[in-house]
Amino acid sequence: MTSVPKQASAFRKGGHIILKDHVCKIVKMKTHKTGKHGHAKINFTGLDIFTNNKYEELQSATHSMQEPEVNKDEYDVIDIQEEFVSLANLEGESLELQIPKNEIGDNLRKGFEDEKIMIAIVTSAMGQTKITQFKEEK
Repeated sequence: MTSVPKQASAFRKGGHIILKDHVCKIVKMKTHKTGKHGHAKINFTGLDIFTNNKYEELQSATHSMQEPEVNKDEYDVIDIQEEFVSLANLEGESLELQIPKNEIGDNLRKGFEDEKIMIAIVTSAMGQTKITQFKEEK
């Protein structure tokens, strides 16, 4: 299961929601009071958890929207070859992902080249998997 329906009024700031087919973290919710044309409406503003792009959507408070299943897992960085990083977790599962083309990817590569023990935080949702954070093991 990758997402479940949830009533729009049950979502909270900081949670995850699908806005315009993108998995987003809710950064703002504004409720518009009931008017003469029916139910209260909620204006959702969210940031895509993979690209950080901003999306907005207006929905009736009583209608259902999709809540994605978002997983974050930690993997040890095993090797970096050109544009890809090899990862492994404590359960022995391995993964090969493209290195992000941003500050996270640059710092991950630099830490690995400096022979530091690097941990990649991998976020997965709705069939997408990406390195979204990292940390150095002390």
